[in-house]
Amino acid sequence: MPSSSVQDTLPADAPDTLRSARYRWLRWSLSAVLLAGFVATCAVRGLPTDRLVLLGWVLAVLAVHALGRGGAALLRLLADWLPLAALLLLYDLSRGLADGLGATVHVTEPADADRWLAGGVLPTVWLQEHWGAEWWAVVASLVYSSHFVVTPAVLAVLWLRDRDRWVGYARLVLALSAAGLVTYVLYPAAPPWLAARDGVIEQVDRISSSGWAVLGLHKAGALLDSGQAQVNQVAAVPSLHTAFAVLTALVLLPLAARLWQRLALVGYAVTMPVVLVWSGEHYVVDTLLGAVYAGVVWAVVPRLVAVLAQAFRRPAEQPGGVRSAVAASD
Repeated sequence: MPSSSVQDTLPADAPDTLRSARYRWLRWSLSAVLLAGFVATCAVRGLPTDRLVLLGWVLAVLAVHALGRGGAALLRLLADWLPLAALLLLYDLSRGLADGLGATVHVTEPADADRWLAGGVLPTVWLQEHWGAEWWAVVASLVYSSHFVVTPAVLAVLWLRDRDRWVGYARLVLALSAAGLVTYVLYPAAPPWLAARDGVIEQVDRISSSGWAVLGLHKAGALLDSGQAQVNQVAAVPSLHTAFAVLTALVLLPLAARLWQRLALVGYAVTMPVVLVWSGEHYVVDTLLGAVYAGVVWAVVPRLVAVLAQAFRRPAEQPGGVRSAVAASD
């Protein structure tokens, strides 16, 4: 009996299987390298706040995961992400210009609303006077900075795992960004730190980046401060930091299978506004409006999309349309 070789014992599709395994190993290895590079960059310079930089990291990871899947996978990546990236970059540009359109900047009304909510006391002032532990400063800076990373990360994960959910989430992100932009144009409002600088309210410090100094990462704090200085300084109403934290929780809660995951999502959505008020970035009323914006967008946009899809369906696909008429004639 002739001896059997290893090749003889392999299934017919073994070459394809081995090639697939090699690509899988390559994808995960390159992804690990990118993750290590991103973590190292954050450790030295802090979490990036520039949309273009963040999208570059995301697209690099997704391009790695397209390796070995053919040109169609790369084309789908570009077709899906380039329009989304262009719209988000357009939002950033428009947001930066919104404070130069001549509308009156509202300074006293948000502070008055917070005093009314808190019985005459400004919550930001009270928190900065009574709460300043170093560990909290670290937590606050990490939570505040996470705003710039969480949404792109969720988009990337959803695109890899469930494209339909990715499409729905991308629509929510764009709708929430547009709603915030319209409000910034119609109602530019000063945050607490800016109102304090102009002497309208009591002393308030802008301390959202103070935790980086506690960690010894002074360049990271400087990077965050530089990013803050380049955006619209009077885009306080609504708080999109809060809005996107709440939106993330609303979108991911149905997917959270474990209790700790649900608690983490709710905790993130609750901690973000506390951080914003404590750090002088927003009033309480700003964060409440941000949560309302997120809830409205989450509830309304999918229903609006469904209504529009139904309205614009081809007559041939609608009950009583061309196909129904043909069938009836037969």
